[in-house]
Amino acid sequence: MKRSKILLVDDDHAVLEYFEAKLGTRYQLVVTHAPEQVLMLARQHAPQVIVCDVDMPGIDGGELSGALFADEHLRDIPVLFLTALATPEELERLAGQLGGRPAVSKSEPVARLVARIESLLGR
Repeated sequence: MKRSKILLVDDDHAVLEYFEAKLGTRYQLVVTHAPEQVLMLARQHAPQVIVCDVDMPGIDGGELSGALFADEHLRDIPVLFLTALATPEELERLAGQLGGRPAVSKSEPVARLVARIESLLGR
């Protein structure tokens, strides 16, 4: 079975390494710590989902989400925010959304992240 391609974006190398270890056997991962590379990588690799940190220097997740939506070739790629800014309880009160996008707290179990990715993949 072909693995779905996920673009994972986080400015923290340790976070990227952690999620690569946890998700790499399930998904084909394209990872970057440089948010300014996301549009180019999305065009080049055509991921099925983009998992993006919210709080990053230079370009934050919200700005990146807006730039993806503004591009007619990338706007249909689902974006899932990954954040340390909100607890799982806060996200639950926000119906699992941040800035109109689905979101998962970095402190939640990886199984929750996988469930949200699978939902965005239509599974």
